[in-house]
Amino acid sequence: MIKRAVGRSPIAFAAFALLLSVNSLAQSPGQPMRLVVPFPPGGTADLLGRLVAQRLGDALKTTVVIDNRVGAGGSVGAEVVAKAPPDGTTLLLGNASTHAINQWLYKRIGYDPIKDFAPIAQVANVPLIMLVHPSLPVKSAKDLVALARKRPGQMNYASGGAGSTTHLSMELLKTLLKLDIAHIAYRGSGPALSALMAGEIPVMIELMPSALALVKAGKLEALAVTSGKRSALLPDVPTLAETVSPGYEVASWFGVIAPAGTPAATISRLNVEIVKFMATAEVRDRMLTLGAEPVTGSPDDFLKFIRAEGARWEKVVQSSGAKAD
Repeated sequence: MIKRAVGRSPIAFAAFALLLSVNSLAQSPGQPMRLVVPFPPGGTADLLGRLVAQRLGDALKTTVVIDNRVGAGGSVGAEVVAKAPPDGTTLLLGNASTHAINQWLYKRIGYDPIKDFAPIAQVANVPLIMLVHPSLPVKSAKDLVALARKRPGQMNYASGGAGSTTHLSMELLKTLLKLDIAHIAYRGSGPALSALMAGEIPVMIELMPSALALVKAGKLEALAVTSGKRSALLPDVPTLAETVSPGYEVASWFGVIAPAGTPAATISRLNVEIVKFMATAEVRDRMLTLGAEPVTGSPDDFLKFIRAEGARWEKVVQSSGAKAD
């Protein structure tokens, strides 16, 4: 009788299918999941991704494997997830590059940041820091700007890749201050920071979680933060807005995203678990220690945020004239 009722009722069948999708996440310990981090190991995305993967795996009683897929400012990894089966087992740690910047920076990316994905939950906002090698003869952002103007076309800056916020944040500053500094793109924040510490590159703007420990250890010097207000973790470091460019404000963000077509019940279950562990003191303290500001919300909240960020970064890319191809 039950089989006939399900077979003859589209509504009952749909409900049964959604129930199975939820139960597959909740009751299949041992079935691994994959969180694609579209940047190399060692950077901010990787640090946050591993924290999220561990907690999500604990909540769902399974293993969440980190899959670092590098290239094209995160577009390579994002495309992998866009084309993955929409069953909730392959997720993306998306960010400003993959879902707000790359569509305007590249001639073509292999996905639509809205149509090809189902946002689950934003997890962090992340300010950036302007960093220099300690040997560079500057003590402030004003000093750096003055030095760049004395040496037009002779200075380089590093970024974690074309299209990243570490790239566009400096391009925006260059446009506002009319600076002539060349961009050197590395394959991720880790290699870029290594080049900066080795003195191969004099300056870069980097996400705080990747750079905070290096600053505190004295290996790099922080000149300014890109956020609208000073960071509680570096209260003596001024903002770029208060030192060289009034109104300047840039931050990155990260969130968990699934392929389009993932069942709504699966999205809801994943959101509930992420919001739950994000609210714990342990996770929030860990994120704050890294330099990230914890964020939670609904899938709809995250979708609205992604749309707004796409419109904002379109203007930044156009005003800077930056191109990645």
